[in-house]
Amino acid sequence: MSKHINMGNIKSEKIFFLTVSAKDIFHESVKKALQKEQWIITSDPLKFKFGEVNFQIDLGAEKIIAAEKGNEKIAIEIKSFLNPSAITDFYSALGQFLSYRLALAEYEPERVLYLAIPLDTYKTFFQLEFTKTAIKQYQVLLIVYNPVDEVIVQWIN
Repeated sequence: MSKHINMGNIKSEKIFFLTVSAKDIFHESVKKALQKEQWIITSDPLKFKFGEVNFQIDLGAEKIIAAEKGNEKIAIEIKSFLNPSAITDFYSALGQFLSYRLALAEYEPERVLYLAIPLDTYKTFFQLEFTKTAIKQYQVLLIVYNPVDEVIVQWIN
């Protein structure tokens, strides 16, 4: 990104800088955390079509449970909750989660969808009565992750 700076008598210059979005950082953190738990990332992202609508869930993963049980398949939508309004992020995440779950049930019904959220957000916003009620009412499955340590802290079914 380039930005032109003009500060009176100070000579104008162009400053170039590179930023990595929080989504990219958290995406890799969750991916590494899943791999630490022996999940095999099968899709990054998991893309599919339902009718005329294209979907793209952040990750698809599989884990061999036992020879007689076969594979457990999951899809993970990763959220950062870094915007100033947690409730706005929640509205967006919940709507996206419900849409993905509906479409995934038609496309690949054996795959279970999880919403991955950072530990700090879980400890604060997800402890509010409204948030707890919504998660329970809409049966949202959660993965609580620590983006710094790149670990899954909790699976909430």
